[in-house]
Amino acid sequence: MNPIKSYVNQFHPIIWVLLTGTVLSRAAFFMTMPFLAIYLSRNMDMHPLLIGLTVGASPLVATAGGFVGGHLSDRYGRKPVLLFSLLSMSLVFFGFSMADHPIWFIVLNALNGLSNSFFEPTSQALMADLTKKEERMKAYSLRYTAINIGAAAGPLAGAYLASISAASTFVLTGTIYLVYMLALMVLLRKFKMEGTGEIKSNVTFRDAFSIVKRDSALRFLILAIILVNIGYSQLQSTLPLHLEAHLEDGIYIFSILLSINAVMVVFLQMPVSSIAERFKPMQMMVTGALIMSLGLMGFGFADGWMMCIVSVAFLTLGEILIFPANSVLIDRLAPEHLRGIYFGAGQFRKIGNFAGPVLGGFLFNEAGGPFMLWLVAGIALTSIFFFSIGSRSFLEVKGQSV
Repeated sequence: MNPIKSYVNQFHPIIWVLLTGTVLSRAAFFMTMPFLAIYLSRNMDMHPLLIGLTVGASPLVATAGGFVGGHLSDRYGRKPVLLFSLLSMSLVFFGFSMADHPIWFIVLNALNGLSNSFFEPTSQALMADLTKKEERMKAYSLRYTAINIGAAAGPLAGAYLASISAASTFVLTGTIYLVYMLALMVLLRKFKMEGTGEIKSNVTFRDAFSIVKRDSALRFLILAIILVNIGYSQLQSTLPLHLEAHLEDGIYIFSILLSINAVMVVFLQMPVSSIAERFKPMQMMVTGALIMSLGLMGFGFADGWMMCIVSVAFLTLGEILIFPANSVLIDRLAPEHLRGIYFGAGQFRKIGNFAGPVLGGFLFNEAGGPFMLWLVAGIALTSIFFFSIGSRSFLEVKGQSV
């Protein structure tokens, strides 16, 4: 059999639709959202504090939204939650193009975070439903690669389109989400999935919350990932401020580092994952946290190009190891009938994405960039302790290690 055909056939067609949709939707997302703050400042003349509130509304709402969305997908099936969330995101971006008052941007971006938090855990749960257990690490790695292809292409297209018409960029993003929803609706109808992906649970929201609350392994995994994200979130929050303050052409260097980060993820994710499959997911998480912490620490010592490139290489290798392995671990922890809500509970990790920039900004202002980076590196490193406790908890309950 043709090697390419053989590779494609190892996954369900809907997996490839989800991956293709991920590339396009993430490209559309990064085509608009990185420029939202600039748009609000230039076009709406909003106060910086209000801009921060608007941008921060999305991850803040998403923190709890994922748990609700995951529960709904377990209770009522993946299909309605996926289609509703994609339609909602489409309407959000059409709304952005017409909004003429700051309050609308806050409401719409909060709704964007809520819709995205419904879609993410449900799509991950569906991928697990449709993939053999031994192939899931590869599927999650492909998903993470798809996210980064979109993240690499989106800002370039967004910068060009924003120079022509910022409102039209929102319309294009909304259209892409709408097309994605229609394509997924047709294929979900075509492939009945023979019951797979439509596993429905009769567990109530309160019962589901109690089950997750009692799962100590999941709690420690989420806590560890929050600590990792506090460190990782500096990449697009305080790191550019630090580089601008300490290096000549710091912003230019930062833009190059972002490109290196995206290219490394796209080209190294699958080879690294193939090697990593020989090890347990928890071993990859611990190794990734250590490597990422070294990268953050390196930026604190950076005095030129070379140290910055080495540091971003370490940071990127850490994220390549951590984030797909995190999905695998949640999948292994979750009872089959609660897979959606477990992935939804995993969205609590976004507390780190919200707290990281706030803590980093405070430390940068009060103590300077190097100290801030060394401290958040230490915080990310402490995740290893909680990964270890979570692993022991899983061993005690399931009688096997992760």
